[in-house]
Amino acid sequence: MKLSSITFAGLLLALTPATVSAADGQKLVGTQLGTQCKDNLVLANAFDGDLTTCFLGLRTSDEYSRPWAGLDLGTKHMITRIGFAPSSESRSCSRLAIFQGANTEDFIDAIPIAMVPLEGPVPGQMYYIDVNVSRGFRYVRMVGAGGAQMNVAELEFYGNEGEGDDSQFFQITNLPTIAFNTPGMAQIVSKDDKHTGSQVYVISDDGTTLLSDNNATMKGRGNGSWAMEKKPFQIKFDKKKQILADAPAIAKKWTLINNHGDKTLMRNKIAFEMSRNAGMPYTSYCRFVDVVYNGEYEGTYQLCDQMEVNKNRVNITEMEPTDTEGEALTGGYFIEIDAYADQEVSWFRSNRNIPVTIKSPDEDEIVPAQSQYIENYFNTMLDALFSANFKDEENGYRKYLDLDSFLTYFLLGELTGNTDTFWSTYMTKERGSDKFVTGPVWDQDLAFDNDGRTFPVNDKSNFIYNYGSKADGMQYFVDRIIKQDPGAKQRLSFLWSTLRKHADFTPEYFNEKIDQWAQELDQSQKLNFTRWPILGQYVHQNPTVRYTYEAEVNAVKNYITKRFPKLDTLIGLVDVPDDSAVESVETDTDAPAEYYNLQGVRVPNPSAGLYIERRGNTARKVILK
Repeated sequence: MKLSSITFAGLLLALTPATVSAADGQKLVGTQLGTQCKDNLVLANAFDGDLTTCFLGLRTSDEYSRPWAGLDLGTKHMITRIGFAPSSESRSCSRLAIFQGANTEDFIDAIPIAMVPLEGPVPGQMYYIDVNVSRGFRYVRMVGAGGAQMNVAELEFYGNEGEGDDSQFFQITNLPTIAFNTPGMAQIVSKDDKHTGSQVYVISDDGTTLLSDNNATMKGRGNGSWAMEKKPFQIKFDKKKQILADAPAIAKKWTLINNHGDKTLMRNKIAFEMSRNAGMPYTSYCRFVDVVYNGEYEGTYQLCDQMEVNKNRVNITEMEPTDTEGEALTGGYFIEIDAYADQEVSWFRSNRNIPVTIKSPDEDEIVPAQSQYIENYFNTMLDALFSANFKDEENGYRKYLDLDSFLTYFLLGELTGNTDTFWSTYMTKERGSDKFVTGPVWDQDLAFDNDGRTFPVNDKSNFIYNYGSKADGMQYFVDRIIKQDPGAKQRLSFLWSTLRKHADFTPEYFNEKIDQWAQELDQSQKLNFTRWPILGQYVHQNPTVRYTYEAEVNAVKNYITKRFPKLDTLIGLVDVPDDSAVESVETDTDAPAEYYNLQGVRVPNPSAGLYIERRGNTARKVILK
């Protein structure tokens, strides 16, 4: 999917002083609509033509708290221009405010049509914004900007009567816009607070592509991230849909990661790129987006896969409740070693005190035979790991744990410096397979030197997992492999040395990617840090306060530059075969080929990188471009 060419600077040019021409259409009138006022500063003041009066919309503490003012136009109109004037008392109350159009009185189908820019307007003066949305609307309104009461002196809508069409919509920046409305504008008050019947819009491609669902379910998500003022969300579509053209999975559930404690807004993106280039079996899709929540601009988010079983996500066999014996009982299982497991419904504590959540089969579908099987098998793996014999390949822990995937996951945690690497650790067990495979990589907001408890990571004399947060029992689990198994330590050096020879696994490569993403985020991050003015403030575990977005990005780049040679020392480099003679081929997605990473794990949707390609009975090592 191409990036939008709409820029916020372009939007600023559309903000003009008080002039209106016939080309703007007629000034529209209708029945005044809005929320309750404060101090008798009534709704009618926003439409009386008097800049000395104002409507002060009340923001209450209950779940229906967003103040707004608008019109019922009686019939559908295509809006061409919006005029407004902030009260002489307040400018900030209108900055980033969203204008919406709808065709139901409760505004459940409201869609953004314009936004008040960062610069201007001057309080007490009329300004106008050009609107380029082709759909006709009966109802129009302005919603108070995030976190503030609505204080507007005048509000005007211009346009022409008509149904319009769906050829053009408003996209806030070059990033796709995701706008969602819950019934009654009800706030999502907890991560388990589900709002069925929500309306979701995804606007992309310069506003020319619209995906909508009028019966989606919106809810909160996350653990520590849910406690932040900028909330993370989960979208569950009514039907299986592909949200963005470049997303490989066609699925109902998607996550909107808030990245609030990560002031680069991209730490997860960087870690996912490292995971993908390291050849992990699965790495989450992700895309930067702008989010509008019940008519308020919420900021820059990261749209990601939901961590679930799906052929283009966690690609294992999806179990049925009838899979209770024989090979069918052996998988597939998707589990999470999870410090928060005791807050879940489907979980167990292992015989080594390790808490484990069973992610799939789902909690409402799993049957006792399945939960008992995976608990017993996990314990069997632990018993083998903590036995005395590392050389017994047939009965030792490597029979039950895919060593290369675990070591690659370990390497990625050490490279990103993620102190939560073993606080939450995903694993899968496929049907008919003896082994647990580790991954995917997830939850990297504390990575890249963003945790004051371990900052600065590169000054530590040992691996970061020794200092980071871990679920019960995981210190001993990792120690047993990394410190006590000589063969694992040798394999770790080999895997790291192999990765270090790849052109897409160098500090220069990742720092160049970071520069590209910072440019992609430039318009949106300015809006985000206006909505959430936290630059220069301590948030979550931030180790130090920086006052600009550029400084935040440079800190990550500096960390990466130092981290690679640090790991060279901690792990040790060894001689590995030269990949210079490896064939370079173009990816042919229609060819009957299967691709595997260097650990021998099948990769359903390989990105660019080094793989083993199998066609029938032949195999070769290739670089996919």
